[in-house]
Amino acid sequence: MNNFFLILGHSYMSKLKAKSFIISTVIIAAALVLLANFDSVISSFTGDEQEKVAVLDETGKLYNPLVQQLDIMNSEIQLEQATQSMEKIEKEIETEELKGLLVLSVNSDGLPKALYKSNSLSESTVTGELQIALQNVKSSQAASKLELSGEELTLLSGPVEFEKEALVEGAKSEEELSQARGIVYVLLFFIYFSVIAYANMTAMEVATEKSSRVMEILISSVSPVKQMFAKIIGIGLAGLTQLAVILGVGYFTMIRKKDELVGGFFDGFGFESLSISVIIYSIVFFLLGYFLYATLAALLGSLVSRIEDVQQMIMPMTFLIMIGFFISMFGLGNPESGFVTVTSYIPFFTPMVMFLRVGMLNLPAYEPLIGIVLLLVTIILLGVFGARVYRGGVLLYGKSNSYKDIKKAIDLTSKK
Repeated sequence: MNNFFLILGHSYMSKLKAKSFIISTVIIAAALVLLANFDSVISSFTGDEQEKVAVLDETGKLYNPLVQQLDIMNSEIQLEQATQSMEKIEKEIETEELKGLLVLSVNSDGLPKALYKSNSLSESTVTGELQIALQNVKSSQAASKLELSGEELTLLSGPVEFEKEALVEGAKSEEELSQARGIVYVLLFFIYFSVIAYANMTAMEVATEKSSRVMEILISSVSPVKQMFAKIIGIGLAGLTQLAVILGVGYFTMIRKKDELVGGFFDGFGFESLSISVIIYSIVFFLLGYFLYATLAALLGSLVSRIEDVQQMIMPMTFLIMIGFFISMFGLGNPESGFVTVTSYIPFFTPMVMFLRVGMLNLPAYEPLIGIVLLLVTIILLGVFGARVYRGGVLLYGKSNSYKDIKKAIDLTSKK
């Protein structure tokens, strides 16, 4: 047992000290800080400069109404009437003194139309705001032609009242579903990337030791099965340490910027109403998903003799994780789909798909419990099978990139 903890500690500490591990942790933590301060960073580059657009109003009647509409919209676009020649205006656009030129005229019905000229058409924000403002001017003028009052125009263009009511008691409201969808979306990415990264790390660790012949020394003093589970747990602990650092940085950054994020990021992704149960389920399904795929990764990693063959060997496992993720993405829009319900009980998809359903629906307690039990049973069975393959696989050398080597590894284990 002492040897088990020795290998576990070595796997854990070697990962913590690895440059790639430290660099990736710093980069992700820095990305979270940057995300929380994104508006400040953007404003530091742009400053308080307004987008200046010259307006050539051929009608003489559209400029002022357009300015008023942009003021109502709180737009940062600054309009100025064109007084120079067209040639001079185009030169100012080329030198970026002006963002563009808006030419206003009327169509055959006497309603506004426009032509926008600029160096590039990629600035969709400016053209989008100008189009909306001009659309409002057009609606106002059309209403005048039809002799409609302002109240009648508002009544005509206002949205229809459309309420939704769930018949099932305790069902989430539309607002609650929208918030749940946001937080589940974020946590699904967290589970997906974490599981795939740490499972790959496990396979790479096993293959590295085997290719360097360190494995031959280790199996003389520690059984291969103890090695396998010590590595899985050790790398899992390293992963949890990394996630704790990242989440800690993210938490304190968000708390510090909470007042600025309320009404935007926090509300949009549902962080204001984040429940403890969702956090607990995300941790449970992350851990179970990791142990499931890490056990499979260790099994497959033990079959290869060269590090170059690892990615090819674990590719089907990667596809399984991706399929589960894509099903979850589909389920965000239709979590009650029969397809989503059925696949949530397939162990290789359960960590993400069942978590999706738990996060978005009010499920009876037995449904996620069944998924967790199925996952545990699958992990145990895969662990027993993986131990047999691992015990023989670490002794297989030569060209090993075929799944036929699983049978060879089992036969080698039986002979021992």
